[in-house]
Amino acid sequence: MKLTHFDSKGNAVMVNVSEKDITLREAIAEGYISMSKECFEAVQSGSAGKGNILGVAQIAGIMAAKRTSELIPLCHPLNLTNTGVEFILHSGRFEVSAVCTVQCKGNTGVEMDALTGVSVALLTIYDMCKAIDKSMVIGGIHLVKKTGGKSGSFQFEEKKA
Repeated sequence: MKLTHFDSKGNAVMVNVSEKDITLREAIAEGYISMSKECFEAVQSGSAGKGNILGVAQIAGIMAAKRTSELIPLCHPLNLTNTGVEFILHSGRFEVSAVCTVQCKGNTGVEMDALTGVSVALLTIYDMCKAIDKSMVIGGIHLVKKTGGKSGSFQFEEKKA
């Protein structure tokens, strides 16, 4: 399989999408941050001393998705039509999952925008909670689903060992 961000001489290039059809594109990405019980309880109750941690992380994730092309060199700037970040709290394992959904009508996909949104949302939680727990772990960041475009739909399936 040929990588699309390189020309025949191995130089990095932005993919030419001018001939691609404009379609509704959607991508959903997910990841998690695990933390100590004390830190999780502070996030859950909003008592970490910095206010609504998840509210700030939600805004950070949305802003990051909108600015993906400024962070990742060969990404196209997109006119996103919908971006959202949601959190799921897993009290049994002291973990917060973040889910970022991004949509646009365009001629290239929004996978990188969703992945960037999730990453920055989780990094924001880390930043706001590091005074309580510096050993937090961010992981599992992946594309869950994508629709639209020439390559069609994709649905993440857990790999079996």
